[in-house]
Amino acid sequence: MSEQAASTPGRGAFGRARIRLGGAIPTPGDPTVVALYAITFLLVGIGLIMVLSASSITSYLDDQGFLGGFWRQATYALIGIPLMIFAATRTIEFWRRWAWWLFGLGIFLQLLVFTPLGVDVYGNRNWIQIGSFSAQPSEALKLALIVWIGAVLMSKERLLTQTKHELIPIVLPGALIALGTVMLGKDLGTTIIMGASVLGAMYFGGVSWKALGYTFAGAALAAFFFVVTSQNRMDRLFGHAGGNSDYSGLAWQPLHGLWALAGGGLFGVGLGGSKAKWKWLPAADNDYIFAIIGEELGMIGAVLVIVLFIVLTVFMLRVIGNARDRFGKAVVGGILVWIVGQAFVNIAVVIGILPVLGVPLPLISAGGTALIACLVAMGVVISIARDNAKHRDEITTTEATR
Repeated sequence: MSEQAASTPGRGAFGRARIRLGGAIPTPGDPTVVALYAITFLLVGIGLIMVLSASSITSYLDDQGFLGGFWRQATYALIGIPLMIFAATRTIEFWRRWAWWLFGLGIFLQLLVFTPLGVDVYGNRNWIQIGSFSAQPSEALKLALIVWIGAVLMSKERLLTQTKHELIPIVLPGALIALGTVMLGKDLGTTIIMGASVLGAMYFGGVSWKALGYTFAGAALAAFFFVVTSQNRMDRLFGHAGGNSDYSGLAWQPLHGLWALAGGGLFGVGLGGSKAKWKWLPAADNDYIFAIIGEELGMIGAVLVIVLFIVLTVFMLRVIGNARDRFGKAVVGGILVWIVGQAFVNIAVVIGILPVLGVPLPLISAGGTALIACLVAMGVVISIARDNAKHRDEITTTEATR
């Protein structure tokens, strides 16, 4: 529905009902809002199809049937989409009001990984397990941290000309605590993505280059320290730099990922035709699902996924440019760096540009907590985009009454 039609009087009972229900159901009349919904649902749809294909063999071997992994991912999507819509229909004041509570809850959940509920996955203690239910609290903490940074920047807006107020409490102690609790679980990949999101939120939130420089320098030194003090990370780094020549060792996964991509050619071998998913490629439905996309859908399918993330970037930048205040700019900027940045890190790992970091492809890879967190994050972006449209209408109305 166009803005002109929305403002036309005499729409009758339907129009009045739609206005009354506006706070309860999404009314995506703004083109940017429509585009954000469409791209998100398209990426999730592609993800469900590719998870169905990539997980079929491992699901069957795990006595879950060929559709076990797909049904699990579809269940998470059915949970995440309503949560996304709920987040999208909240006002921007809602997120400001609850920012501190959400951040505190995120830290609390992350600390649970160090209790008896915590479990190790591939050497990282970043999961909690309650019965058959498992979750990765750091995914929720990503969003909570970004929203909290936006709220802090907004509340300290008058003081942001001073470097100490740009860094405290955002970097010290806020981000340090959040990233530290994740790094204590030895999950460097997630920590790097969170750190980049912090920098993104600060940059788009209008923090000075001086404060950004201090933050980046500190993050780079910390990353260097954690790499050189871990033999496993050093092996990954030098194995990557050495051209993945170790056929039977650390380079097995990146090597077979490249073979899968190469085997797809231009048009791919067709959906379901992957050879790599037959236990040749570890994490075929998760961290390396892009390799299965390239193998089954070819370079055309792989490029389509990349283009979708680029288009998503364009619309999120539009939301940032139209945001009414520093809060909206910081939050959408942080989410942009998180989701799109992580997508390109994942793709760079698969094609061999970066060493294996263990981060999934957002909205596409198998993984319930990651999918739900990304969907809710996109809901927050849409919430701010809707606020932008409302703000634009308010300005138009004010100018018309002058």
